[in-house]
Amino acid sequence: MFRISQYMRELKSPVPLTPPPQPSGPVVIWNLIRRCNLACRHCYSISADIDFPGELNTAEVAGVMDDLRSFGVPVLILSGGEPLLRPDIFELSQHAKALGFYVGLSSNGTLISEDNISKIAEVGYDYVGISLDGMPDTHDHFRQRPGAFEESFAGIRFCLAHGIKVGMRFSITAGNAEELPLMLDLMDREGVDKFYLSHLNYGGRGHRHRAHDVEHAISRQAMDLLFDTCWQDVDSGGTREFVSGNNDADGVYFLHWVQRRFPEHYEYMHQRLRQWGGNASGINIANIDNLGNVHPDTFWWNYNLGNVKTRPFSKIWPDSSDPIMAGLKRRPRLLRGRCGVCRFQDVCGGNTRVRAFQTTGDPWAEDPACYLTDAELGITPPEYLNDGPVPLDIEKRRVRFAS
Repeated sequence: MFRISQYMRELKSPVPLTPPPQPSGPVVIWNLIRRCNLACRHCYSISADIDFPGELNTAEVAGVMDDLRSFGVPVLILSGGEPLLRPDIFELSQHAKALGFYVGLSSNGTLISEDNISKIAEVGYDYVGISLDGMPDTHDHFRQRPGAFEESFAGIRFCLAHGIKVGMRFSITAGNAEELPLMLDLMDREGVDKFYLSHLNYGGRGHRHRAHDVEHAISRQAMDLLFDTCWQDVDSGGTREFVSGNNDADGVYFLHWVQRRFPEHYEYMHQRLRQWGGNASGINIANIDNLGNVHPDTFWWNYNLGNVKTRPFSKIWPDSSDPIMAGLKRRPRLLRGRCGVCRFQDVCGGNTRVRAFQTTGDPWAEDPACYLTDAELGITPPEYLNDGPVPLDIEKRRVRFAS
């Protein structure tokens, strides 16, 4: 995740360039349930409105939470499917809060209602993220359900009315990119606390629809708008949060934005973004799916590292005997193509490796979603045109989606 607001506030009030504190453990996004009342076109978990066998029960989830906390995990994002479909979601959420986690709830918002908003407020979630794919017609098309937008936005309003920090999550594709300005206006008009722009990642139905990913020019336009909107908020003393995710090239593009707008702060921001380091899959971001399988992040569901039912997460995560985990944890990563010769690899960390894996079978190939030009990356084509993929024997670790 690229915290745009944080870095823009530092443009106004730079902080000392001291070594940043190291996280005590990874942020864990946990898909507690795969069942969902929607069938979104870009769903990475390929959820459906059916029960999936083999999911962890209440006691098993609570036990894993205990292990995560003792391992130093600071943040737990409870996701799905639709996590509010778990009958024990509030019991598990309260257990997580009692353990001291920062607890987020990732929901489609349609099930947040007058009937359960008091329970949601009682849990004390640190953040509730609700996905919107555009204005009503577009959102309902993506979610394949008439009226889904009104239901989801009602959930946002319930959260705001009960003092719960809530954010809009917008996954940008060619089919909804033109509605980004309307979404930002909606955020402003309704007083929503946070806006998260997610680039399309190639997992689940997102992989199936990757031909509909936005063109690089649209990605640039979207980030320009997000940067300008965020700066207006920061410059006027606003407190809203703007973040982006699933394309760590955003950090490099932001650095070029700083060079154009605030050249006197370029070197400072370059150092700050080096400290950020970009992609954290396999390092500071982890995923547990509904069956207990551990993945380098939420879009690696076709690659298992182990299962928390048979081995504690605290043993799985630091194990670098797996070739993918060893490569993700390595700094700098051994990348190929444009990523391998990019002058800003120390800023973006080689971007999202799963896209390279899904498109080429080589997790260390260049990320096809990097939208910066060769000139902006400080490279020239002869440096990488003859750099072909090197096969990696990881087929034995690839898995099929559970049926």
